[in-house]
Parts: sequence; structure tokens; C-alpha cells
Amino acid sequence: QVQLVESGGGLVQAGGSLRLSCAASGRTFSSYAMGWFRQTPGKERAFVAAITSSGGSRSYADSVKGRFTISRDNAKNTVYLQMNSLKPEDTAIYYCAADLVVVVTPGWDYWGQGTQVTVSS
Repeated sequence: QVQLVESGGGLVQAGGSLRLSCAASGRTFSSYAMGWFRQTPGKERAFVAAITSSGGSRSYADSVKGRFTISRDNAKNTVYLQMNSLKPEDTAIYYCAADLVVVVTPGWDYWGQGTQVTVSS
């Protein structure tokens, strides 16, 4: 069982930056791939970024490539999402997820409660 708690969301102006954090419980954090998804009202949860268990491979949605960076610190059981050059269309609830494999669909095993990111124009 893995429990995930996101933090770091908030209100920021377009062009600004935020760093999201996701703290995981359990001793097996380093065994899990970690991902970030986001969701807006009336839409399905969408893939944003993912990182393998070792941190050796990362993947991103086309819409965030070059602006967002996913990283992890296995010693701290934490995964991060650094978001730069934010746009109003990045406004969403951001969710952290964990699973044994990386997939770009939202069928991951474990989810956090979400953190709101709002980008004003």
C-alpha cells in the first residue's frame, strides 16, 4: 500500500513557476514509477509527466515538454514537478500517482488527493 500527499499548488501569474511535491509513505517508494496527471472540470484526467523507479527515464506530455520537469528523491520518498513558464491552460487539479510501470493512461494503482494549480492571465 502506498499513500500519496501532494503539496505546492496555488495561484500564479502566467509566465510564473510552481513546484509541486508528492510525499509517499511506505518503504517501497523506490520500487514504484511515479507520475503526475491533471484534470479540469468535465474532462478526463490527463497524463502530464512520469519517471521510472530509478529516475533514469522520464516522459512528458507534448503540452508541457520544455516547461515542466519531473524528478524524484528516493531517500526522501518524494517526487517533484517543477513547472515553469506557466500558462492559463495549465490550470487544473494536479494528481500524483504511483504504479510499478509507466503508462500514459490514468490506470495507475495509487493516487493522491490532488492539489489545485491556478494560472491567471
